[in-house]
Amino acid sequence: MESNDVWNADVAGRYDTPGEGVFSDAVLGPTLDRLVELAEGGRVLEFAVGTGRVAVPLRLRGVDVTGIELSPHMAAQLRSKLPERELPVILGDMATTRAPGTFSLVYLVFNTIGNLLSQDQQVECFRNAARHLQSGGRFLIELMVPELRHLTPGKTATVFASEPGYIGLDTYEPVEQQVVSYHFRFGEGEAATLGRMPQRYIWPAELDLMARLAGFIRESRHADFSGAPFMADSPSHVTVYRLPA
Repeated sequence: MESNDVWNADVAGRYDTPGEGVFSDAVLGPTLDRLVELAEGGRVLEFAVGTGRVAVPLRLRGVDVTGIELSPHMAAQLRSKLPERELPVILGDMATTRAPGTFSLVYLVFNTIGNLLSQDQQVECFRNAARHLQSGGRFLIELMVPELRHLTPGKTATVFASEPGYIGLDTYEPVEQQVVSYHFRFGEGEAATLGRMPQRYIWPAELDLMARLAGFIRESRHADFSGAPFMADSPSHVTVYRLPA
């Protein structure tokens, strides 16, 4: 299963969870604050803009936002929130698709670079970000830290969430750095649904090397958008790269 096959009309129609999870103010507030700060009043571009979880409220804060999105179904959900003139969206992949103009900030949140399932594609994503940026521009990535340190010999899966009505499970294939996230949701009686998301995981040091190949230098790395220190046990990180001025 290719990750691009996941984002169909059914998934797009139930993707948004207003006020909950990654759509909550507790998550979105620090994210938007940081992006506004880094934009420094310039134009910004979101790779894999999706239904506009971040881009729409960022635009409502007065930031000039453009998006690139592979799934027409996800883009249609965004378009129901803001018209094209307010938030332009170009259909295409984040490794090769070009948006018009230059930007002060390109950003890629919520592990989405992992939707590119090969190292070559992920390197091209960095190069595509660099092509869009003005001199001194920044590229922000939010990304999980692979949980392989929790795998004992012979174990290939970890449970990342377990709560009433839901279990989340990741299975790892370490040779090609592939991970598939399984989302089990339970209804009444024996009813259950399964969603799958394949990704290629990236180590922080590997991400830094991809950035160097595209001409970036690392400006900062924190554990979250609030600026908490990145530690050995941090489950994710927010890293900002910058093109030399």
